[in-house]
Amino acid sequence: MSATLPHGTGPDPEPGPLDLRLVPPALAAWATAALTLDAPTDRTVWIVAVSLLGGIVLLGKSRRGPESPAPPGRRSAWARASLAAVLLCVAASATSAGLQGADVRRGPVPELARRSAIVTADIELTGDPWLSTPRVRGDHTAPAAVLIRAKVRRVEESDGRSTRTRAPVLVVVDGGVAGPERSSGGESEQETPEIPEVPDRVRGAAGDGSASAAGGAGAPSDGVAASVEGSGAPSEKAAASAGGFRARAGQAGWMKLLPSTRLRVGGRLAPALAGGDRTAAVLRVRGSPGARVLAGPSGPQRWAGRLRDGLRAATDGLPGDARALLPGLVVGDTARITPELDDAFKATDLTHTLAVSGSNLTVLLALLTGPPGLARLTERRGLAPRLGLSLRATALFAGALTLGFVLVCRPDPSVLRAAVCGAIALLALATGRRRSLVPALATAVLLLVLYDPWLARGYGFLLSVLATGALLVLAPGWSEGLRRRGVPPRLAEALGAAAAAQAVCAPVVAVLSARVSLVAVPCNLLAEAAVAPATVLGFAALATAPVAMPLAKLLAWGASWPTRWIAGVARAGAALPGAGVDWPGTWSGALLLAAVTVAVVLAGRRLVRHPWWCGLFGVLLLLALVRPAPLTRVVTGWPPPGWRYAMCDVGQGDATVLAAGAGAGVVVDAGPDPAAVDRCLRQLGITRVPLLVLTHFHADHVAGLPGVLRGREVAAIETTGFEEPGQEAEFVRREAAGRHIPVTRAVAGEERRTGPLSWRVLWPPADTGRPPAAGPPPVTGPLAGPGVPAGPGPPPPDGPVAAPEFDGPNDASVALLVRAGGLRLLLLGDLEPPDQQALLRSPEAAGMAGVDVLKVAHHGSAYQDPELTRLVAPRVALISCGTGNPYGHPAPSTVAALRAGGALVLRTDRDGALAVGGAGGADGEVRVTRDERP
Repeated sequence: MSATLPHGTGPDPEPGPLDLRLVPPALAAWATAALTLDAPTDRTVWIVAVSLLGGIVLLGKSRRGPESPAPPGRRSAWARASLAAVLLCVAASATSAGLQGADVRRGPVPELARRSAIVTADIELTGDPWLSTPRVRGDHTAPAAVLIRAKVRRVEESDGRSTRTRAPVLVVVDGGVAGPERSSGGESEQETPEIPEVPDRVRGAAGDGSASAAGGAGAPSDGVAASVEGSGAPSEKAAASAGGFRARAGQAGWMKLLPSTRLRVGGRLAPALAGGDRTAAVLRVRGSPGARVLAGPSGPQRWAGRLRDGLRAATDGLPGDARALLPGLVVGDTARITPELDDAFKATDLTHTLAVSGSNLTVLLALLTGPPGLARLTERRGLAPRLGLSLRATALFAGALTLGFVLVCRPDPSVLRAAVCGAIALLALATGRRRSLVPALATAVLLLVLYDPWLARGYGFLLSVLATGALLVLAPGWSEGLRRRGVPPRLAEALGAAAAAQAVCAPVVAVLSARVSLVAVPCNLLAEAAVAPATVLGFAALATAPVAMPLAKLLAWGASWPTRWIAGVARAGAALPGAGVDWPGTWSGALLLAAVTVAVVLAGRRLVRHPWWCGLFGVLLLLALVRPAPLTRVVTGWPPPGWRYAMCDVGQGDATVLAAGAGAGVVVDAGPDPAAVDRCLRQLGITRVPLLVLTHFHADHVAGLPGVLRGREVAAIETTGFEEPGQEAEFVRREAAGRHIPVTRAVAGEERRTGPLSWRVLWPPADTGRPPAAGPPPVTGPLAGPGVPAGPGPPPPDGPVAAPEFDGPNDASVALLVRAGGLRLLLLGDLEPPDQQALLRSPEAAGMAGVDVLKVAHHGSAYQDPELTRLVAPRVALISCGTGNPYGHPAPSTVAALRAGGALVLRTDRDGALAVGGAGGADGEVRVTRDERP
């Protein structure tokens, strides 16, 4: 069956089976490279020798020709030639992988790393710097570190011995290290590269969709896990990135550096924790001696950097999503992508648009040549004939455009992969010959693996090859089948391509994310139409920015409209409750998903003949995506009807919800992970948050704030007045200011009410700190419903107030006494025993006796006041803690004391999310429901 190719191409002039002759050699070379990169040298030599000898022998036999002219003889000769090609490719791949793998292991750097030696090294940067993903570690956020891929050109040990080498390393620069200074003998100031402004929030990184590029790089320890693929370029990091914190002053100097810059740094070498990586060691830079610039970037890199800076400048005045997204669509610059937007692209499988891909280059070349099927004909279209370019001149111009594309987007593995795959896609359109495309793809795989064997272990490379192969092999037939059933041609082509790529790539994506997106195909279909205009206008802005900034800004403004459409599609798709389902993130899970995909495709071929069945399954899929709350409650039992209080399972942290009416809830703390708290609130059906209370500023209570704000109307945020740690307090203020949410301060005695919910603030006392500079007083605001006045509360103090003598943020936690329906709940935040004792001596103590539900302080740690526990005497005690946390929470002594007082003790690490309902009181029941869904 011949496939009609899109956009002006004719049918395949050579119908017949696919030409798969080059596929076995390419796959053999790929597998060999993956297996021999870190294999012992003697084993690699044996593989090369045996494969080379076998290939030569078989090739010699096949050249002598078949003994018989009959078809069996010809088939035998063809089989020998094919096997010879496989063996020769295995020999070539083993040679390349063995040499490059040995190149990483040879020299003094690996041995110095094993000894954790302190060295002085001359390094040459091979990629752009990026910030690691800040990680919540207990009650604080580990600061982000600057990560840079580089090659060590010279290493000097502490005894003065100096050795020249070329070992690849991952450079880690912590926040306190000052930026590099210019060497006295370096370049003149005129040769200094133009420096881009460091964005306010810089994304973290993970290499090529693999594990984190530097897991724990922000931690004090010297060990850093390098990524599996290990490119370290921003374009490689788009598949699995998360937002970081504001770059510090010293880090800003490092973030300005361009590839090919040469530095002299002092630091400690450590082994890379991820085996089989292209990194010989991790070099953690020390503050003393300071780093120095030995030589600036090369001319081409400086030129490329200025173009990228010009695009950033041209997008500065655009709305938030367009300003963040357009540089990523054009050149893979994802520095401005926020964690919220990044999560939306992950949930909808649109992260490929944030990385430089073959489609970018294809769009540009198609703009030059017009419909590629007409590229060699007299009626060819595009810009080339309008500019009077001959076919030869067009080919040369296209080659120059490809070279410039690779340079501006950085010649990293992902960009080289994109250039090759883009050229293949263009060849597919230009020739209209389906049989020639698979050999072209196999040739590209073979050449890329021989050039850079590390690609053989990269998830990004695997996804690119799978997607390209699906577009060449599956998509034409699927599109043709849809056209035969009356689907419009353009829609059939787009749907066939999106479905084929998703079906083939989904198992690999599931291994990376442990999740399967149910909205990937429709979201990719909706976004596809906007990618081409955004790319073309974005590249036009990139090219014109150095010479005509007003025109570049106008072009960027035009590109912002399709860019915002793409961002809107991602946000809308991710906002659906059923946007994705959890899936085992293992290769056995990938095989299971592949089997399910095959079954769905086979069943779909039969179902398309029955419109009624198709409609029924369409309705079921829509219900699975939208998940109406009544239906979800009936099917899953969560959330239980009449719930009053819910404790989310967010790991080692706190995030709880007080029901405040239909779709509304007062949220107390946000936990450490935005995704976890967002998922919990979605499952509870919370779309409006009249008040978000952040009991104190430890990261395990506030780092999940973006997840609470995501897609919800949050009227106000209330916090403690003790603003430590300062980094987390500044983070909360910045997030609130970005969404124009007032921030107020909680003080003891404040009373509020909304709907059936009322509460009183028990702690901290009114002199906890200065009142906020802006926002309503603590007892006013949006919570007083119609006809329900807020409680009087104490007036805000006049003038400056002395800061409390607290030992830490836990002591200033906001404690609440809540009445929800008939239930009385006591939420103690992370109060420590001295503050619990002070609370016990306060006038509020009488109201705390005999509560129905206690949110145990500080994740159930051993530090509890026994007198307060006896006074409170809860019927149910809930503890929020993470599985296998290093603090031993909850403490056995705390659990035993609560049970001795008659409390039912439940904990999120074992029982999952918890919901409390019932009438409460002395005679009423208290119902606790576990979320038992997998």
